[in-house]
Amino acid sequence: MTFASSKRYPDDLVYDSPLSAAAEAQRRDTLNLVRDALDEKRSMLAFQPVVQSRMTRRAAFYEGLIRIMDDTGRIIPAGDFMDAVETNELGRRIDCMALELGLATLRAEPSIRLSINMSARSIGYPDWLSTLERGLRSDSTLGERLILEITESSAMIMPDLVTVFMQDMQERGICFALDDFGAGYTAFRYLKEFYFDIVKIDGSFIRNISENPDNQIVTQALVTIARHFDMFTVAESVECSKDARMLVDLGVDCLQGYYFGAPSVQEPWKVSQLKAHKAG
Repeated sequence: MTFASSKRYPDDLVYDSPLSAAAEAQRRDTLNLVRDALDEKRSMLAFQPVVQSRMTRRAAFYEGLIRIMDDTGRIIPAGDFMDAVETNELGRRIDCMALELGLATLRAEPSIRLSINMSARSIGYPDWLSTLERGLRSDSTLGERLILEITESSAMIMPDLVTVFMQDMQERGICFALDDFGAGYTAFRYLKEFYFDIVKIDGSFIRNISENPDNQIVTQALVTIARHFDMFTVAESVECSKDARMLVDLGVDCLQGYYFGAPSVQEPWKVSQLKAHKAG
């Protein structure tokens, strides 16, 4: 997309093509949608279970995925808006809201552990840090049940800042997960400095892994690397029983994906408790 150099205001922008104009209009609509949802607190978490590979009936923890609602009440997943907001302040506000909702969930349900996504950019954002500090002060046990997930690409933006922040927070009980592990951003020399507790192997290596010998070799190598650095492994995007069995054989510690449960705005631990009560 290129703009005429003499133009100063958004309404005066000149685009190369109708496609460029449409893309920019969609981006603006997305920003407005997210801003309005945040201003009006139309947001929630969807929860997806992460299960132990050899004890799949019980969740080791849940991932809390941010969702917003438009003005009609339609629930919109993060994948539809995060690319548009990741690098600006709306992305930081989304991280604040996800963390606030996650901490409230942990306070309300002492039996669970919960992971919440964040960008490394939020480490220096005062409102996000204040949200975290308030939560930890309100209940000293929350940190022991909170997992913060940072993507490879985000961590590599500012590795020194991430390293110092992680060390400070790990002393307060918080665990850290490296999301999208193996996607190609992380220089392995940083792994020993990052001290991630968990690595989540990127779903591109996991889908149909039972039919793909190349991905079996790559995943085995990633598991070996994680073990060398004493990191717990989670396979993302597990969608069938054959893939799940293969991942167990490869030594992956935990599994996450639609085969074990789709993200749901209903709190799955309450659904499980209700089923157990009815069965009793």
